[in-house]
Amino acid sequence: MRPGSGGRYYLNDGPAEFDPAVLERLPDATPRREPLNKWTLRPYTVQGRTFTPATALRPFREEGTGSWYGRRYHGKPTSTGDLYDMFSMSAAHPTLPLPSYARVTNRTNGRSVVVRVNDRGPFVPGRIIDLSFAAAYRLGYADAGSAPLVVESLLPD
Repeated sequence: MRPGSGGRYYLNDGPAEFDPAVLERLPDATPRREPLNKWTLRPYTVQGRTFTPATALRPFREEGTGSWYGRRYHGKPTSTGDLYDMFSMSAAHPTLPLPSYARVTNRTNGRSVVVRVNDRGPFVPGRIIDLSFAAAYRLGYADAGSAPLVVESLLPD
């Protein structure tokens, strides 16, 4: 755990050790055309709630509370089959097409990052997106666990 974090990560989900300078230099995801994963475009139900994913890339904007996920899922498959890397610029969203790209902005401090959306979630009521630890760190809310965010889809040229 990063010195000074005081063990505040939910269920000890934060990283064991990381170099803040490396995360600050981590480049944003670069939007590019990718085929959509057909298995992730069907409606699905989690915890009694049904979600209907978008089946094509389109303009999208949403404001609400975002959170992040870390070491509990690190190295495990995402909905697209990629292995989750908490030190990459990635995200989980319940309805954006997979994979896709989004600009996420912290409404508290104005920081923004570009992430590749490759997983489903979050499934906590009131949460609009789960970011990787690295993305949440860059947005300045990793220690807090959640923050008011704006999510905007990015369409590759």
